[in-house]
Amino acid sequence: MTYPDTYYRRTMANSAERPPLSGATECDTLIIGGGLAGLTTALQLARAGVSVALLEAESIGFGASGRNGGFVSPGFATGGGAIARTVGKDAAHKIHRLSIEGVEFVRNTIRDLDISDAQPQPGITSVLRYDGGDGLKRHADQMRREYGYELEYLGTDAVRDRLHSKRYFQALRDPNAFHMHPLNYLRALAREIERLGGRVYENSAATTCELDGVEKRVVTTGGKVNSRRVVFTTGGYTGPLVARLRRSYLPIATYVMLTEEAPDLISEAISTRDAIGDNRRAGDYYRLVEDGKRILWGGRITTRAASPAALARELRREMTSTYPQLKELRTELAWSGLMSYARHLMPQIGQMQPDVWHCTAFGGHGLNTTAIGGKLIAEALLGQSDRYKLFEPFGLAWAGGIAGLATAQLTYWKLQAQDWWRERAA
Repeated sequence: MTYPDTYYRRTMANSAERPPLSGATECDTLIIGGGLAGLTTALQLARAGVSVALLEAESIGFGASGRNGGFVSPGFATGGGAIARTVGKDAAHKIHRLSIEGVEFVRNTIRDLDISDAQPQPGITSVLRYDGGDGLKRHADQMRREYGYELEYLGTDAVRDRLHSKRYFQALRDPNAFHMHPLNYLRALAREIERLGGRVYENSAATTCELDGVEKRVVTTGGKVNSRRVVFTTGGYTGPLVARLRRSYLPIATYVMLTEEAPDLISEAISTRDAIGDNRRAGDYYRLVEDGKRILWGGRITTRAASPAALARELRREMTSTYPQLKELRTELAWSGLMSYARHLMPQIGQMQPDVWHCTAFGGHGLNTTAIGGKLIAEALLGQSDRYKLFEPFGLAWAGGIAGLATAQLTYWKLQAQDWWRERAA
């Protein structure tokens, strides 16, 4: 297998390997990319009896889909106001409802397929690092009024009863959101696709493709696929196969570390099994794993993948500055992953040309949006709905190349400075 050394790799429930593509084959729909978006699309098509094949360049869930924080909650990488300014209030309302539907799709899939190894744990709490409870109350009221979606407001005392840190003030708890083991979930989807007759090929990077004819042809190092339709669901590790796709988003790195086992020490700092995220643009996100024995702590973003060891030291400094009582807690493992971000910070879901589809750019909020993205593409291919058109305003615009990466880094530094000043003013 070609997985990096992560907590999810070490605790993977099933180690079955899938063969690479060998020789020529045919299918109705070919999916390129074995992450959350590709597997969800393939699953929905296989459930409908469509002949589907999936090509993964490495192993299922190799990219960000299989090494992220494991948070499953509504929303997108950008805020509702920015979405409404692009598409209007009514469409923005529908788009947000889709993000809620994505959460329910993942939850229902875990239940229906009995994926106990996904280890779903209810509750995600979003905390403020400055005193701003009135704004949180207004947001909770808006969500209740417009979507019938209940969020629990926590005052500063209630937050600090759960998170023993003076860094935190008020919070909103989402009892409907949850966190899980994403790699075990992904591998269970692959098993179900195969059970339904779909074909999943690992270590099968697509090297060339012919997409203009009625019959599409995709070639790998070991074989080729003739297909009526092709869906590209690659992310931060996208290669040069389709230039337009590669140019449309930026690979952004994020970092995660895992602490040693120390349940008694950890309980002095954290008294909740909720996953936690703070309000900064590139803030910390963390949760307890292994029944509270360890902390899985993520954060930071860079436009180039840096040394995980170096970033782990920064993450650890962030953890211990938030929780000084954890200063003796050692880091056992650290890793990084590349997410894909479009300049508009929204998923790119749609059709590039006749019978050639894309479902990409899920950085920052992938577990729910990949699910709904894959579902929307499948609905379109099956003639069930055209809901994917809600995302047409967020198209495959050029992401800016090297200049785009530089702009993204400058924007990140600016947001960091704003966060710093806002905290100091609290």
